[in-house]
Amino acid sequence: MSASPHSASSRHFDVIVIGGGAAGMMCAAGAGQRGRRVLVIDHATKLAEKIRISGGGRCNFTNLEVGIGNYLSRNPQFCRSALSRYTPGHFIELVNRHGIAWHEREHGQLFCDDSAQDIIDMLRAECDDGNVSWAMPCKLDGVERGDTDEARFLLATSHGQFSCQSLVVATGGLAIPKIGASPLGYKIAEQFGLPVVAPKPALVPLTLPPDELAIYKELAGMAFDAVAECGAGRFRENLLFTHRGLSGPVILQVSSYWQARDYGGGVGGGDDGGSQITINLFPAEDVRQWLAEHARSKALLGNLLAERLPRRFAHAWCDERGWNRPANQFNGKELDAIASALQGWQISPDGTLGYAKAEVTLGGVDTRALSSKTMEAREVPGLYFIGEVMDVTGHLGGYNFQWAWASGHAAGLAA
Repeated sequence: MSASPHSASSRHFDVIVIGGGAAGMMCAAGAGQRGRRVLVIDHATKLAEKIRISGGGRCNFTNLEVGIGNYLSRNPQFCRSALSRYTPGHFIELVNRHGIAWHEREHGQLFCDDSAQDIIDMLRAECDDGNVSWAMPCKLDGVERGDTDEARFLLATSHGQFSCQSLVVATGGLAIPKIGASPLGYKIAEQFGLPVVAPKPALVPLTLPPDELAIYKELAGMAFDAVAECGAGRFRENLLFTHRGLSGPVILQVSSYWQARDYGGGVGGGDDGGSQITINLFPAEDVRQWLAEHARSKALLGNLLAERLPRRFAHAWCDERGWNRPANQFNGKELDAIASALQGWQISPDGTLGYAKAEVTLGGVDTRALSSKTMEAREVPGLYFIGEVMDVTGHLGGYNFQWAWASGHAAGLAA
């Protein structure tokens, strides 16, 4: 699409946005509606594919409760300014103005009633209101510094050369390479002297080492409620066994903290993660009291645990520890040990399923090199970074989209 109604017939623009995803369109719309001449360049043939596939096709577009504690970064205070200036309420107003029906699910997550395409169409309409031009599909071959204040940047592309005063990099991270994820944004940052925090897959299923996998791989597809903790991350949602290890929302959430165990400098305002993940299999009650109530039972411990946990898991977990015998054969000290193990099951993942299965990317352009108000590079006037390409990674549940809206809005007001 070379993109009607506003194709890139001109060679010079006030603002060029590289990347037509959530953050890119938000920024382009804001800058265009300020009267800036804006061009969006994107390598894809289909607009905003990551929005389209998000939330099972219904786009978890924000969350009612958003704060800096929902984000990981080496610079954990950075996102505060933008998030406070463009809140979930602002985006909900925009959604409502476009007549998009939505609903709330658990944990404050908001989804479209019909389709994620509604959000894409809304953002495209907002860009049209700002007379934004498009070059798409368009391959970026290189960026160079210009020699005037009006043309600070020169872009060589498959559509020819463009110039601009402000260049906004909204290229996303490395997650989901099959829809075109690439390290382009990191390369641009490094070209202009900005540091990049080494990227890693986040919100991603974890793999187990062979010895642990042998115990639990027959449980693939089984899910149950649990609490998982790693470093500063603590979450309660469903845990899912897979053929490779563990997944489900609670594992995706805590995976970001497990990946951040050597992150350095403070993650999301808390301590760095560790190599182990602790799982509480009895998140809703006092397990020691529950065991005491069954201390005289002749039932196998695995059968008793099956009242609270899936039967096959309960027996596998007990068998691994040599605990699958009648409950009345355990003394008080042993029951204490069982309770501790049920509330503190330690697992040691040996990896992740990588970017192909990750929802987002941890790490990215170091925000210490950027303005928290405008997203502009401190040492490179006119160069901005927004969205997932930055070292700001949200929890599962609409937080990464809210960061896209907030950072895109901030840059759209400044670029």
